[in-house]
Amino acid sequence: MDEISFDDFLKVDVRVGRVVRAEPYPEARVPAIKMWVDFGPELGEKKTSAQVTVHYTPEDLVGRQVMAVVNFPPRQIGKFMSEVLVLGFPDADGAVVLATPDVDVPLGGRLH
Repeated sequence: MDEISFDDFLKVDVRVGRVVRAEPYPEARVPAIKMWVDFGPELGEKKTSAQVTVHYTPEDLVGRQVMAVVNFPPRQIGKFMSEVLVLGFPDADGAVVLATPDVDVPLGGRLH
């Protein structure tokens, strides 16, 4: 694995936000959910698409805090423009489990 410097790490802007809206994304090639995430007053609301349908339904996601990379360029995912990358880890079968703080924290807080 390549080592990176601390300055390289600081280039990745990971923030916490709260899912305010979520809906199925049936047009996606791989089952996914569209999410709108509020990152607080500094960044506002951003949207994303995530392949998290094994462990989550849209209803499960609304109100949940999630962590996301907020400084990637927007990416077209089918007909949907994804503005952030929500983070997660694979379970034993490879399905995504979202990375979340274990207590509520202020929206827009940066990982450090």
